[in-house]
Parts: sequence; structure tokens; C-alpha cells
Amino acid sequence: MEKFTVIAGPCVIENEDICLQTADVLVRLQNEFPDIRFVFKSSYDKANRSSVHSFRGRGIEFGLKVLDKVKKETGLPVLTDIHESDQAKPVSEVVDIIQIPAFLCRQTDLLLAAARTGKEVNVKKGQFLAPWDTKNIVEKLQFGGAKRFYLTERGVSFGYNNLVVDFRGLPIMRQFAPVIFDATHSVQLPGGKGSSSGGQREFIYPLAKAAVSVGVDGLFFETHPEPEKALSDGPNQIPLEEFPKIIKNLILLREFIIEKGI
Repeated sequence: MEKFTVIAGPCVIENEDICLQTADVLVRLQNEFPDIRFVFKSSYDKANRSSVHSFRGRGIEFGLKVLDKVKKETGLPVLTDIHESDQAKPVSEVVDIIQIPAFLCRQTDLLLAAARTGKEVNVKKGQFLAPWDTKNIVEKLQFGGAKRFYLTERGVSFGYNNLVVDFRGLPIMRQFAPVIFDATHSVQLPGGKGSSSGGQREFIYPLAKAAVSVGVDGLFFETHPEPEKALSDGPNQIPLEEFPKIIKNLILLREFIIEKGI
């Protein structure tokens, strides 16, 4: 990873306006911090929602049209998830980074399909996976021909409906690939509200500071103009108006650590 990367956007593509509004904030940050790479992310489908009645998204066709518009109007690189191998090709025709969801991180055919597109691939480490086991993920991506790929830490299952971050895992995984820290899903409470997941938004910033201090190659956030009204993962999304201040502080912290050689 040539530049420190910030991946951010709403959990799911609800409509075009929310995506463009969020992307505009990222563009302003990109202009202010040209040495940081800002990537817009959002999912056209959330295939692992807690309830069959939960909003999943508006489908691949609509989602790719929105992502293509974001990319063309803002110049930002874009990222989205795939859940099945046959989605890799059409998604690769629009996005810059293909993401593999955490629960699918061991799916060999899915990893190979993403790798063979030639696009960058970001793999979320499963909540069930040890950090040293991500070496097998990297080997699969390399076997498929991937040249640029990342591993993302998003917390480990800790009892029922809870996640915890083992920060020892960050330097372990960095032995195999550049590592991104997902600060928002790490505070998720999976299934914590019965038919949907809860979250502890107040811990996003402290965990992100810890990750920057330990050492990572990028950060991942979900942010939404009105998290309380978000159709997916609202409790662990950052209010969009608060996002720039959080990012600026984290960039300053990283610069201080590099300057002081800590």
C-alpha cells in the first residue's frame, strides 16, 4: 500500500443522494490531505443481515450505477463487497477495490474470483479467525494472481453478541499483507438487538487511536448523514458531520508517531 488509506462511506447504498453527500466530504478531506488515499465504500447488498425482513440494499445493478456515478463525479476510488463468485466480473468493471465480507473470508472460490479480476482486494478477517490464519487467505489471493491486497481487522467474537479487538493481531497480520483497521464494525454488537445488530459508537474513536498507535496501513469507517435513520448498522456508524474532525485527529496522531519515531 503506497499511501495510508482511509476507506469510508455508508453501510449500504440506500440512495444516490446519501452516497454523493458522503463522497463530497471525502473529497474535501482528500484535497486537504493529498498524501492520504481516501476511498468511498458502500454495499449494494448486505447478504448477512440478522433478519430476513431487514433492508439488504437495492441490488447489484442499481448499486453499481451509483458507485460509478460517485467515481466519475468525485474522482475517488470506490469499494464494494461481493458475496458470490459470479459477481466478481461485473463489479470489477466499476470498482477499484473488491471487498470480501468477514464471514466469507475462507471461501476459496470467492477469493480466487476476486483475485483474477486484477483489481485490488480487501479481505475482512472473520470474527472466528486467528490472525496467523490470515496467511492462508493471502496465499489464496496470490495463487489467483492478485498483486495488491489488504487484510482488515474488525474484531473477534467474544461470547454472545459481542466483539473484542486483540491488538496483537495487527502486527501479526502485517507480516502477510498491509492491514486496515475497521473501527466501526469492531464496536458492533452482532445480533444484539434481536432482529438486528447493535453497536457502541462511543468506542470508535478510542479504538481507532489505539490501532494507529499500534501501527496499521489504513482505517475503515462507516459514516452516514443520519445514523439514527440508517437502514443498516446505524448504531455503529459515525455521524457524517463528526467524521472530518475524527479523521483529522487520527492523521495528526499518525504524523506525530512517525515524526517522533515512536
